[in-house]
Amino acid sequence: MKLLNSVTINKCPDAYKMVDSLNRTLKERDLMFGIALDEKDSSQMVFTIYDTAGE
Repeated sequence: MKLLNSVTINKCPDAYKMVDSLNRTLKERDLMFGIALDEKDSSQMVFTIYDTAGE
């Protein structure tokens, strides 16, 4: 997998719904999305976009 981009956002309890929807909609285009708590600041989340084709 190739990391395409990541961005830090304010913590949002419903962010996982957006990530799930993006993953279901765009998996045929070799894209995968993720979200995790920021290790340095628990009030922030890191949203990531990956190319699963890995090119």
